[in-house]
Amino acid sequence: MTLTSGVNFVLHAAGWLEGGLCTSYEKFVMDMDQCSMMEVLAKGIAHDENAQAMDALREVGPGGHFLGCEHTQRNFETAFYRSKLSDNNSVEQWEADGSKDMAVRANALWKQMLNDYEAPAIDPAIDESLIDFMDRRKRSFPDSNV
Repeated sequence: MTLTSGVNFVLHAAGWLEGGLCTSYEKFVMDMDQCSMMEVLAKGIAHDENAQAMDALREVGPGGHFLGCEHTQRNFETAFYRSKLSDNNSVEQWEADGSKDMAVRANALWKQMLNDYEAPAIDPAIDESLIDFMDRRKRSFPDSNV
């Protein structure tokens, strides 16, 4: 499968259940989380000086650790894809936080996204024109849901 066909597959599958006969908001946000990971993967590997971390190798040297070095501190927040839905806590912490599985976290996320949504601004004349177009188009053919 090529990257392009993989992307088309994902675009047609996000949120789909039963071959597209029904959808799930929870599955949609889970699928989009996977798409975000694939987006990072598709960008490829950087080959610049920072990505190669040669300054970190020189700073730490043999037998040292990299957690406290300047390069790690500068890059740790953006070096890896961090899922909005995954829980990387210990089992004990996960249980203490209510044992929320992926579906429960996805449910909370889509509800929060819907609650936080702000419609983009649109020129009232354009909005009126679009509504008029849709109304005329709907009247131009019989209602198939009757």
